[in-house]
Amino acid sequence: MDWNHVRAFEATVRSGSLSGAARALGQTQPTIGRQVEALEAQLGVMLFEREGRRLSLTPTGKALFQHAGAMSKAAELLSLAATRHSDEITGTVKITASDMLSLYDLPGIIAQIARDAPGLRLEIVASDDIQNLQRREADIAIRHARPERGDLIARLVAESEAGVYAAQSYIDVYGEPSRSTGLKGHRFISFGDPARMMAIMKGHGFELTAENFFHDTISGPVAWAMAQEGLGLCLTSRHIGDRSPAMVRVLRDAPSLSFPVWLVTHRELHTSAKIRLVYDALADLILRTFVVVESGRKGDHAS
Repeated sequence: MDWNHVRAFEATVRSGSLSGAARALGQTQPTIGRQVEALEAQLGVMLFEREGRRLSLTPTGKALFQHAGAMSKAAELLSLAATRHSDEITGTVKITASDMLSLYDLPGIIAQIARDAPGLRLEIVASDDIQNLQRREADIAIRHARPERGDLIARLVAESEAGVYAAQSYIDVYGEPSRSTGLKGHRFISFGDPARMMAIMKGHGFELTAENFFHDTISGPVAWAMAQEGLGLCLTSRHIGDRSPAMVRVLRDAPSLSFPVWLVTHRELHTSAKIRLVYDALADLILRTFVVVESGRKGDHAS
């Protein structure tokens, strides 16, 4: 039995007309009429006597209306129980991500999750160390490389573009680098391992040496702040760099740089309602945040 048909019948009785039921349910009068007629046809009974535009319940309609009211009450209780269950998801969920993601992206994402699950206490652990999960210092990690441990669950949720950026003050002194001119004589700001940045840039046709790295830091936000002061070129996500009007994306004639975004957690994902809720919400919100999305490669799987 179609609940929409029963609901249309009950609303018609309570309001006294098809038009009143339509207003109550936010539908059109013809739609309500068709749903009532479909219910009559399915049950093989006549629920209303029709005299012009007037409707009056038949004896059968009066008897069945009591049951329709009980169904409506049950549906209301079901909705309330679901709401209570959502509100009862409480406790702490710790999310670890790089310091750049933690600063520029996670606060807005967590604010949306907090509105949907107000009972949760959400913490951010700004770190690139996958050991956070293995030491149980975090429940969910956002990473740019798939972890190798088999006791973790990983989902590839997005592919994002990265770019090389410079302040105009840097370009005024050193010129704007391009694929044709190369990077000789240019200064890079590295964060993390300079050798890793050399490998990334080499994969996109640019040779870097130790002489290119004049400034170094382990912090992504610090590197970005140094680049904004004109101290050198900086590699960062386009959805961050393109939002910075004072910064210029250089090497635009080179192939796009891209990096994966992995969502990683423990196997408790399958048994913990609060972790499942946050994990699924993060997957959805990350898709909306990053520039390039690969929709065909998602899905939870053990690493």
